[in-house]
Amino acid sequence: MKNFREIKAEEINENTFEMIGKKWMLITAEKSGGEVNTMTASWGGLGVLWRKNVAFIFIRPQRFTKGFVDEAERFSLTFFDESYRKQLGYLGTASGKNENKIEKAKLTVEHENGVPIFNEAETAIICKKLYAQPLEEQFFIDKDSDKECYPDKDYHIMYVGEIEKVFIKEQ
Repeated sequence: MKNFREIKAEEINENTFEMIGKKWMLITAEKSGGEVNTMTASWGGLGVLWRKNVAFIFIRPQRFTKGFVDEAERFSLTFFDESYRKQLGYLGTASGKNENKIEKAKLTVEHENGVPIFNEAETAIICKKLYAQPLEEQFFIDKDSDKECYPDKDYHIMYVGEIEKVFIKEQ
């Protein structure tokens, strides 16, 4: 991966609230046949769990990308500068089931140890899946969040991935 250098997870300098909540990220995985799919996400986080540096992401059951993440052992999270906002918006609304949305967004897939990332990203995080759990209505303590975010009861699946590698774009 040219133009990137590896750093430790603890060396991520950017505000993760900005990275995920405001700038958004792409969740990307590859099926065994080599097909890659991605989706835009603005829910998730980075932290420590089970004595490991982890990322946690949320995917609704109807998202096409879910099948890719379920099949793959690893997934990537990639973050972009503001000039990619239009592509990220498109990748969050178009389905890879109907078209090659990565190609249409003009993003370049590269691989790090078999995990797809995007050459255009500023930051790429490679995660190994550790845990997956559907959110369930009965566990919501804040019932307003349930009503606001899940009027159709299509609860996200939470995935926890161990952060194995972090790459940042060389300036």
